[in-house]
Amino acid sequence: MSMTTSRLATAAATFAFVAAMSSGALAQKKYDPGATDTEIKIGSIMPYSGPASAYGIIGKTQAAYFNKINAEGGINGRKINFISYDDGYSPPKAVEQARKLVESDEVLLIFNSLGTPSNSAIQKYMNSKKVPQLFVATGATKWNDPKNFPWTMGWQPNYQSEGIIYAKYLMKEKPDGKIGILYQNDDFGKDVLKGLKDGLGAKGASMIVAEEPYETSVPTVDSQIVALKSKGADVFVSITTPKFGAQSIKKVAELGWKPLFILNNVASSTGSVIKPAGFENAQGVISATYGKDPTDPQWKDDPGVKNFDAFLAKYFPEANRADSSVAYGYSSAQTMVHVLKMCGDNLTRENVMKQAASIKDLQQEMGLPGIKINTSPTDFAPIEQLQMMKFKGERWELFGPIISGEIGG
Repeated sequence: MSMTTSRLATAAATFAFVAAMSSGALAQKKYDPGATDTEIKIGSIMPYSGPASAYGIIGKTQAAYFNKINAEGGINGRKINFISYDDGYSPPKAVEQARKLVESDEVLLIFNSLGTPSNSAIQKYMNSKKVPQLFVATGATKWNDPKNFPWTMGWQPNYQSEGIIYAKYLMKEKPDGKIGILYQNDDFGKDVLKGLKDGLGAKGASMIVAEEPYETSVPTVDSQIVALKSKGADVFVSITTPKFGAQSIKKVAELGWKPLFILNNVASSTGSVIKPAGFENAQGVISATYGKDPTDPQWKDDPGVKNFDAFLAKYFPEANRADSSVAYGYSSAQTMVHVLKMCGDNLTRENVMKQAASIKDLQQEMGLPGIKINTSPTDFAPIEQLQMMKFKGERWELFGPIISGEIGG
């Protein structure tokens, strides 16, 4: 090979290298810890044990959904490695698990960790580490605070919105009602209570005749319910998690008390709350929702519900489709997948948050028609609408329009 030929060969090779580099720069893959060419590591903290263990099914459904995504080729060719730990609904344990996920497992983000107390305990840590605490599984209003906590975002409608919607309903249907309130004595319970009181406004002082808090460590809430009945309440608002929601339905029936009964959304599952409490005891109970109930015959030919059923049949056959937490796990996982797809090859934590904050009119398969997910850099509340429902026979019946729970909305 002459000098000239070898020089030309070197020049050609150099040119090829530079060309490859510049086209690579346009489609540069960007990764933070937890993401590679083949994998996306997602962390999760769930109460698989303890007083809120009924919610553990959410994490199991998400794991099954990510298995489905992986079996179908993953997200842009990357498999999801879903690492989910139990915190027993204990804030100190949640802190321990968050540190383990971020510092040992090196996850890209923590997704849909459950419970207001647990998420409150890890919020400052996640934001100081600049790791997304994304689509948390709690409706606390404080997750929508992009200015102070740019790495934390909610998912479901917030509790204050829900409280406001019940207040709007009561002002219309029973403006002279005497309201007795049972509430979980933590951030979750107080948040729904605040919304209810905000919604009632000045009338609240005369309408609310009694409030009874309870701790999650108590075995039953029977004595609180007896106390509310004795105060002459003819409206009963149960701001409870599933175990205590079921107890409140049972006890009200046992006492022969017939108040207008409002049960908050997180305890409204037909499968895990109403059925164990007894269908006959739940007749006429009022709640609000944003998702389809797969047991409701009106959705039997619905394409979204058909996809949900096909997923369960193949990837999670042992799940109880009547448990609303299963549909919750499915929908939240779909939102997560939507955001990861939007990220393309830029799997940095910053881009994950950027994409999560730019969702436009996403209609979920299991979301009620017309209830869409929207976010922006100043709005970290993905779902902000609900529809009222009443329990009749063995199912919830939707009624009335879709209501915005936005403050002043």
